[in-house]
Amino acid sequence: MTMNTAKIWLARGRKKRLEQGHPWIYKSEIDKMEGTAESGQLVEVVNHQGMYMATGYWNPESQITVRIIAYKPIEAMSVEFFTERFQQCADYRRRFVPDQDCRLVYGEGDYLPGLTVDRFGEVLVIQLLTLGMDRCRDDIVAALVQVFKPKGIYERSDVGVRRLEGLEERTGVLYGDCPGIIEIEENGLHLEVDIALGQKTGYFYDQRENRASIEPLMTGWGARSGIQVEEQPTGQRLPVNANGKIVTFPYWDGATVLECFAHTGSFTLHACKYGAKRVTCLDVSEHAIETARRNVERNGFSDRVEFVVADAFDYLRTQSKGLEERVQRSKAGVDTSKPLSAVGRTWDVVILDPPAFAKTKNAVAGACRGYKDINLQGLKLVNEGGYLVTASCSYHMRPELFLETIQEAAADAGKLLRLVEWRTAGKDHPQLLGVSEGHYLKFAIFEVRSRM
Repeated sequence: MTMNTAKIWLARGRKKRLEQGHPWIYKSEIDKMEGTAESGQLVEVVNHQGMYMATGYWNPESQITVRIIAYKPIEAMSVEFFTERFQQCADYRRRFVPDQDCRLVYGEGDYLPGLTVDRFGEVLVIQLLTLGMDRCRDDIVAALVQVFKPKGIYERSDVGVRRLEGLEERTGVLYGDCPGIIEIEENGLHLEVDIALGQKTGYFYDQRENRASIEPLMTGWGARSGIQVEEQPTGQRLPVNANGKIVTFPYWDGATVLECFAHTGSFTLHACKYGAKRVTCLDVSEHAIETARRNVERNGFSDRVEFVVADAFDYLRTQSKGLEERVQRSKAGVDTSKPLSAVGRTWDVVILDPPAFAKTKNAVAGACRGYKDINLQGLKLVNEGGYLVTASCSYHMRPELFLETIQEAAADAGKLLRLVEWRTAGKDHPQLLGVSEGHYLKFAIFEVRSRM
């Protein structure tokens, strides 16, 4: 891209988000354009008095007409420009992210709006979401090779948002050798990632720290089964059950766990790593469950995990109904000859990590119903004093609304919730203050007790 002298003049009465660090300028905020520039090229942004404010690339076909990439004049988004930015990204991850496999470039959070880069082993997967970045594909690839020295770079720009920029979806190898299946490491666990057919870029790195945060929930449950650690005549301290027999199962103190919307089984793997006794790994996709099964085998956890292919909503409702039937059958005068419609299982820890239910403002009401339903049924299946781990990746589901929805679910389920942990996306997804769109992920851990 070459330098041009085009200027975007901002309207006098527009909201001053730019001064607060927000990198988007909407069409409605623009008063006029001085000079000419091709779509995707750099323009200077000036206020209504003509004072320089920032430089960004523009696309008159998009409602987000200018995306800011610098707060001083620059000549071009060249290989040198991207090399400098990528080196800053690398330095930041080296300081804050222990794993090599992580998100390397996070769009606006790394001052590169429209660009996402994830590292899987020795392969980089990139998404180019905007016309401005799409025009720079070759320079971006050259700079990535220079800074990160990958063996391959694969493009996963198969996202609908590109259509808003007048772009077609596209995928494929951009550089070197890119095997379809790659093994990565996260928090000491080994997982396979399908970079060609997996969701988004193949894996969701944003929950890395959140997955690790479930560690305290996974042990401390043995006493509920009547197991105590007692000193033996040999001087050893061993677990003993209520009948006085020594317990040989190594995970006797572990939690029973249900992971819904498991995808590749990442929470299941962490639960097993941290000592869970038994994990139910559920996803509606047979392909996802097969990947999760291989990941469980890869880490040596197969003896503690059962896999279920089912719709999470249907599965939770069915178990809740079975639980209610069991309660009714325990009452005097109830016909117990009819078989139960479901086992009505419960778990010490229930994990809900669904996909986004609200992708637009208009979908928020429906999303609230979905989040309430999934959390209501999940809460019913948590053992007394157990834990609900729940998340939302819908940006339009604001944090306060998410908490209100869970509170409503708890009230309907007759549960009292104590908030143990509240988290957002991990450190490889840096968030700019003043850019609320980057604050999409909500993650909470609740202790669950019955109100009655």
